[in-house]
Amino acid sequence: MCGRFALTVSSVELSDFFSGLDLNDFPARYNIAPTQPILVVISGEGREQGSNLADRRAVLVRWGLTPGWVKDPRDFPLLINARSETAIGKASFRAAMRHRRVLIPASGFYEWHRPSKESGEKPQAYWIRPRQGGVIAFAGLMETWSSADGSEVDTGAILTTSANSGISAIHDRMPVVIKPEDFSRWLDCKTQEPREVVDLMQPVQDDFFEAVPVSDKVNKVANMGPDLQEPVVIEKPLKAPDKHKPDDGQLSFF
Repeated sequence: MCGRFALTVSSVELSDFFSGLDLNDFPARYNIAPTQPILVVISGEGREQGSNLADRRAVLVRWGLTPGWVKDPRDFPLLINARSETAIGKASFRAAMRHRRVLIPASGFYEWHRPSKESGEKPQAYWIRPRQGGVIAFAGLMETWSSADGSEVDTGAILTTSANSGISAIHDRMPVVIKPEDFSRWLDCKTQEPREVVDLMQPVQDDFFEAVPVSDKVNKVANMGPDLQEPVVIEKPLKAPDKHKPDDGQLSFF
C-alpha cells in the first residue's frame, strides 16, 4: 500500500514535468498523510488552437476516495489506495476507473517493513525515491462526493500493484507509476476504456527506486521537515528473497 508520500519539487519543475501545467507556487511537503489535500493532475478542458502544451490542469482533492453513492462518509472506510488488479470491477472504484483517472505527482513515498511479532524486531521506515531523483506520477482515481445540502468534496486514491523485486523485501505492494510518455493515454477517459490501460498498471522496473532507511519520525503527521528523509543506520539490512533458492524466511535488502 501507500500510506505516506512526499512532494518536494518546485512548481517550475512540476510544470515542466507535466508539459506546461499552470501552477501557483506551493511549499515542499515531506509527510503527506491521508485526509490531507493532495495535488492531482487531470485532463483539461481544451487548449487554445495552435498551443503545443499538453491539455492538463491541477486540482486539490482530499486523500481518501469517497464514491458518489455513499450517503454518509462517516460510515464508510477511508479508501486511500485502490488495488489495480481489481479496481475495474469494484463498486467503489468502477466509475472513477472509467471516467476520472488522474495523475498524482510525488517525489517518492514511505513504506514500513514490519517483521513478524515472533522476531521481536521493530518496524523500520523507508523513504523510497526514484534513483534518478526528480518527480514521478502515481496512477490515481478521483471522485466528487455530494452531500444532501449540495456541498461537494473532491476525493482521490492512489492505485497500487504488486511490489517489484527491489521493494518486495519491505512490502508486497507499491504505487503504480505512470511514465510521461503514457500520461495522455492514462488521462484520456473519453477514448481509453479501463481495459485499454490495464497494461499501464504494472510494477515499475526493479531498479527504478532506491529505498533509504529513515527514522520513525515520519510516523507522526505533525513532523513535516526534510529531516524525515535523512538516512539512518540499521542493524539488519534487508535483501529480496533469492528467486533461485527456497525461501528460508530470511530477508535482507541492498
